[in-house]
Amino acid sequence: MHRLFVALRPPPAIRETLTDAMDGVPGARWQDDEQLHLTLRFIGAVDRPVAEDIAAALASLHAPTPTVSLAGVGRFEHRGRTEALWAALAPHDALAALHRKVDQAMVRVGLPPERRAYLPHVTLARLPRSLGAEAAVGAWLARHAGLRSAPFALPHLVLYESHLGQAGAAYTPIARWLLA
Repeated sequence: MHRLFVALRPPPAIRETLTDAMDGVPGARWQDDEQLHLTLRFIGAVDRPVAEDIAAALASLHAPTPTVSLAGVGRFEHRGRTEALWAALAPHDALAALHRKVDQAMVRVGLPPERRAYLPHVTLARLPRSLGAEAAVGAWLARHAGLRSAPFALPHLVLYESHLGQAGAAYTPIARWLLA
């Protein structure tokens, strides 16, 4: 089985800016450079024939290259506890349109449609359940609220395979396509 997702990869200068923001929350599992991406569609575990159909569907997708900027930071919470810290991207419209196109392509392959609301972001850290660092998280959010960048293009659609391990997930790009 192959655990797949579709993403866009920020350019090196933007990844460096994101890496510079990764500190100040003890116990957080900060992403490394290879893990920094903007997920368009999580696919999950599929067998090889479905993976090949997914790659073919993505290869035929036509969409303009989105141009975005870093636009602050945020967190995902569950029951009042922060689970992840992320950097926002804006404007949302071009990314949401690309997300819909990718989702429609996956539905044509036979996968169920994405049900969650789409929020364009780059995950920076995951926080263990036992961390209890909400004060540090609040300080980090305040310190990085003004995270901004000049506009940058995200010209390549990438199909990644995710490998889960004790140290977290490792992502391997298995196919890449240039957007129009």
